[in-house]
Amino acid sequence: MPDLPKRTLGRTGLEVTALGYGAMELRGGPRGRQISEEEAGRILNAVLDSGINFIDTSIDYGMAEERIGRHIAHRRDEYYLASKCACLVGPAADEERPPGQRGGRHVYTRENVIAGVEQSLRRMNTDHLDLVQVHGSPSKQELEDGGVVEAMLDLKAEGKVRFIGMSSTGSNLRDHIAMGVFDEFQIPYSCLQRGHEDAIAEAAAAGAGVVVRGGAARGAPSDDERNRARGAEAAGIWEKADLDGLLGGMSRMEFVVRFTATHPDASTNIVGTLNPEHLAENIEAVSHGPLPPDLYAAAKHRLKAAGSQPE
Repeated sequence: MPDLPKRTLGRTGLEVTALGYGAMELRGGPRGRQISEEEAGRILNAVLDSGINFIDTSIDYGMAEERIGRHIAHRRDEYYLASKCACLVGPAADEERPPGQRGGRHVYTRENVIAGVEQSLRRMNTDHLDLVQVHGSPSKQELEDGGVVEAMLDLKAEGKVRFIGMSSTGSNLRDHIAMGVFDEFQIPYSCLQRGHEDAIAEAAAAGAGVVVRGGAARGAPSDDERNRARGAEAAGIWEKADLDGLLGGMSRMEFVVRFTATHPDASTNIVGTLNPEHLAENIEAVSHGPLPPDLYAAAKHRLKAAGSQPE
């Protein structure tokens, strides 16, 4: 298996692989695919065996944290571990949202942040998180009113957290960057959803590392069943931009993964899968490196004309 390139996660100094693993698909329960413990252990160990050294999870991801603790805690020195805070803690986290309801699953208070991190440490059988990120992209006012950042910094001072970050989107993202307290930002981005492209550069210029999420899942219409349904809008942009005409010998997924990796300020791109073969395909794609400059420029020109551009 090819060696994965590494990049520095901003001022954290952590050298993370350009491809990370997103553990959402390990969640199980009513909102996730049912998988066995054997399957969970197989994919988690395959991730580490491949050389990936960055794993991202969340309290919100059902059984994911417990499965990480169960299957790879004994290999803790092989990976950086990132999770989220401000998620609901305990039995309330397993309750289903009413149909159509959005939000309401995060509580931005000091008490909830601390309780969540303590729970994550227990579940993942570790004494520290390398990175804890606020989940849900709250406003700056919500963060200040609830004492969220102060709680995170106290956890850092206690050694339970090494660095603090924010899973951020939309109108709040630039406010979060301007606060100057976050070591890392997790930001959705792909070739077909380029709205945060400039904000990624702004976060990096402020010294923060950038973890891209959705760099494959928010990308191309797929060559196979596992990613075929990406929505009419994304498929329309792909076709309008005629990206197939730029692929050469690449698969659509390779193009999408490499486009994300070509952003100079993206530290790592977290991709989730339960299939070791798909994991190997993603690793192979990243190992080919960024897109050639002329191809990257042509793709961005076509995408802009098709409606995918920075906001």
